[in-house]
Amino acid sequence: MKRKEIIEFEVGKMEFGGVSRSIYDEKRIKMKGGITGQKVKAVVKRARADSAEVKLLELLEPSEMEKAPVCRHFRQCGGCSILSLEYEDQLKIKERQVLELFEEKGIKDFDYLGIQGSPSSTKYRNKMEFTFGDEFKDGPLSLGMHKVGRFIDIVTVDDCRLIDSDFIEIMNKTRDFFEEKEIPYYRSFNHEGYLRHLVVRKGENTGEIMVNIVTSSQIEFDMNQYAEMLLRLNLENKIVSILHTINDKLADAVQCDELRVLYGKDEFYEEVLGLKFKVSPFSFFQTNTKGAEKLYEMAIEFAGTRGDGKVVFDLYSGTGTIGQLMARTANKVYGIELIEEAVESANENAKLNGLENCEFIAGDVSKIVSELPEKPELIIVDPPRAGILAGGVKDISEFGAKEIVYVSCNPKSLVENLEEFESRGYKVKKVRLMDMFPNTPHVETVVLIERVK
Repeated sequence: MKRKEIIEFEVGKMEFGGVSRSIYDEKRIKMKGGITGQKVKAVVKRARADSAEVKLLELLEPSEMEKAPVCRHFRQCGGCSILSLEYEDQLKIKERQVLELFEEKGIKDFDYLGIQGSPSSTKYRNKMEFTFGDEFKDGPLSLGMHKVGRFIDIVTVDDCRLIDSDFIEIMNKTRDFFEEKEIPYYRSFNHEGYLRHLVVRKGENTGEIMVNIVTSSQIEFDMNQYAEMLLRLNLENKIVSILHTINDKLADAVQCDELRVLYGKDEFYEEVLGLKFKVSPFSFFQTNTKGAEKLYEMAIEFAGTRGDGKVVFDLYSGTGTIGQLMARTANKVYGIELIEEAVESANENAKLNGLENCEFIAGDVSKIVSELPEKPELIIVDPPRAGILAGGVKDISEFGAKEIVYVSCNPKSLVENLEEFESRGYKVKKVRLMDMFPNTPHVETVVLIERVK
């Protein structure tokens, strides 16, 4: 094999994170995407003596595993790469992939409690970031998701299975409104234009919707017309916030130079397991509310009575959801998070829920913990995808807690951390998976770790 060579092969094993590994001409092939049994055409990106990395060009023949109905954007939009698999098959694949990662690291002799499916495998997303553009060069205005492998082309995903009818209606009417006004979209290659993104968020349990239109400052346009149009829509849920974010930064990401409130307030509310949470336009909140409730119930179950009447540390606490749920039985909860905006939200939400035994602090975990007046009897960790970095496992181990409940959105970084925890006197006792992201390659994992030395 040589670089740029076109090859055809059958996709072999699917690994966690949406990567597949196959054999071609007695050489190992790594490819992003692919479902076991598919016959594909690909181009060689990198070639070595015994292996190669390739890029998918074309699906020649689907896999016998692909039996589920798909949306008409499937294989164009990269949002849900395994939508064509029956949901039960998706769960089995994710389960196998995660357990293989544990086995590779020699993490064994724990109580495995299976995988919990999402309460709904469709229409579960409570947040979407749509991008303005066109589906092909000089085509009509599109608003939706990037096409697979394309930096510029946008497909309007009005048949998307991950969002409900309100999201689709808001997306379609937004595109139609600005197309009629002949307002140009922002072109990232020359940084000219106006319309950049549309962010729609919803409280699944409250029915409150926030709409945030993101533009550059290059055109003066009366966005109140847009807000009035939105408020006339016949939706199942209620719009409580319409925002206009000005973003002149070069990166193709939703960032804020200025925030204007067009209607309502710059917030909405969500409820999770009896607690109420204020969600601001840029704060993190789990994208699958019903799934998050199951995930948090798992974490609480793993904690059991270990936190009852005791001191609990909620590390990488974000907006403090798990910590506040633990606070209902704990003596004291300290939440530590690096992002100051998230900490402010956590403390506001604790007051909103009448929890006086919660304190959320902004700063580095190891530094803050050393300054606290109490030592933890139970630790909850819920780090970002990269896991616990920069000596964090060592620091957490030295806090001396008897038990740690680790919630992870990335089993690859999780097993790296667990291997180090076990080298520092802890033992993995329980593992359970929660599928928060149906039709995608991702899954959450909850682990109970106990000190044995």
